[in-house]
Amino acid sequence: MTEMVGRIDDYGRPAWIALMVVAFILFWPLGLATLAFLLWSGRMGCGARHGGMWGSGEDRRARFEQKIERMRERFEAWGGSSRERSFPSTGNRAFDEYRADTLKRLEDEAKDFYSFLERLRMAKDKAEFDQFMADRRTQATGQELSGNNQPTPGKN
Repeated sequence: MTEMVGRIDDYGRPAWIALMVVAFILFWPLGLATLAFLLWSGRMGCGARHGGMWGSGEDRRARFEQKIERMRERFEAWGGSSRERSFPSTGNRAFDEYRADTLKRLEDEAKDFYSFLERLRMAKDKAEFDQFMADRRTQATGQELSGNNQPTPGKN
């Protein structure tokens, strides 16, 4: 039961409202019980029992940590990160080896592409900085030639 409540909490308030509406449509006492549970538990943010919309800071933090823990467990059950994931065998070793090689090649190409993008961004940033410095030198040279090094009094 607690796991089901946790799953619905993951989706937030709209999921609780939808559940309550469906419960009212199917069997009105069930809908009424759902409404009572929502009000009693403070999930609708109208109970003084939990102090505020989602409870006290500690309650929110604990609920958030539980949610993160459930998400981490689901993620690990699914297979973890792409580096840790090992796909189930298809029964054909040649295909499994081909798939592993292809995925490794794609990951290597992705690394190369990201490093290319980084070099491209760095070159663009350097060109913009060089342009800024050239404009600044031009302005400084122009001021020296006009002899207007001193700021005029009363002007900002």
